[in-house]
Amino acid sequence: MTTAYDFTATDIDGQARSLDEYRGKVLLIVNVASQCGFTPQYTGLEKLWRDYGNRGMAVLGFPCDQFGHQEPGDEAEIKNFCSLNYDVTFPMYAKIDVNGDAAHPLWKWLKDEKGGILGIDAIKWNFTKFLVSRDGRVLKRYAPTDKPESIARDIETALA
Repeated sequence: MTTAYDFTATDIDGQARSLDEYRGKVLLIVNVASQCGFTPQYTGLEKLWRDYGNRGMAVLGFPCDQFGHQEPGDEAEIKNFCSLNYDVTFPMYAKIDVNGDAAHPLWKWLKDEKGGILGIDAIKWNFTKFLVSRDGRVLKRYAPTDKPESIARDIETALA
């Protein structure tokens, strides 16, 4: 059985990293963008990371430029933006595609595990979120409009 821990992704600093390093943790995996109406959700994502990180939870941010060209920068610009504007300290990854033939394998798997509304698997917009259990299975998919703070109860349940 495939789990989130079977994937590797390039971090924002260009290093290949196995998601196996998060084995046993609850993950919130999010496609992010710097110039989106939902960009202020970085504040809530960082709060979740700070509130639950020491309890075995991690937020993983994956920049994506597939929606309205709202993530035009390179990794250095994205990292700088997130640090300066939202004091982001949770793990960030290199820019990826979440839809189409070039979609990152992790994101293909996430979509296969938890389809969207009306059975449509495609990611509709930035800040779609996936909650992954400690055993690496997808528990739930959240819409871009779902604020990070609204997910706290589900994180508490997954951590219990």
